[in-house]
Parts: sequence; C-alpha cells; structure tokens
Amino acid sequence: MEKEKIHAYCLQLHATTHDYKEEWQADRYHIGEKMYAMIGGKGRLVLTLKCEPARAEVLRESYNSIIPGYYMNKTHWNSIYMDATEVPMDLVEQLIQHSYELVYSKLTKKAQKEIGLKETN
Repeated sequence: MEKEKIHAYCLQLHATTHDYKEEWQADRYHIGEKMYAMIGGKGRLVLTLKCEPARAEVLRESYNSIIPGYYMNKTHWNSIYMDATEVPMDLVEQLIQHSYELVYSKLTKKAQKEIGLKETN
C-alpha cells in the first residue's frame, strides 16, 4: 500500500478533513470532526480504520497483516500493515469507505445534515 494513494483516496471522500498529529506521528482523516482513518505507528506504519466488530474478526482471521487496532479500541478498530502485500488495494479502499460510513452514521443528525453526505455508489 502506498501512503500517497491512501491519502488521495481519503481526501476524495465527501467532507473529509486531514490533519497531522505530531505527538502521534500520524496522519488523521475525519468526517464531522470524528476520525475514521489514521496512518502512523512507530517503526512499521499501519493504516487504522473503524470496522464493524464481526467483520473485523473475519478480516483478522483472513489476513495476517490485519490486526486489532493499534492503540485503539480492539473491538471496533483494525490496523493494516502498510507494507502488506497480501491485502489488495480494492479491499483497502472498501475498508476505508466502510470506516467512513460507520463514523458518519454515528454523528448527530444535525452534523449529518450539515455535511450533506452524497450517495457513494
């Protein structure tokens, strides 16, 4: 996975904002001020994404490069090693979209209305 491709993919999602958290050495991506993706880690970089718990477990069992969320709630977040070759980019994009939609769905109705999320498919 290339960091630049993931960065570009996240930024094309409607109303995404990006920041860099210096103390975490991490790029963070938000919808409505709530994080849905993060690229960081000390040493080996990981992409961390929110995931529905049952799906998170299936992914961890299916791919050695997908682990419980690095420094996150292990039930609701997965991390994917950025140097992984076994996880196809189309799956990574689907997981980013899934994370984005999960976080969006948890925003207040007011915040959702302000964002005005467009249908993605």
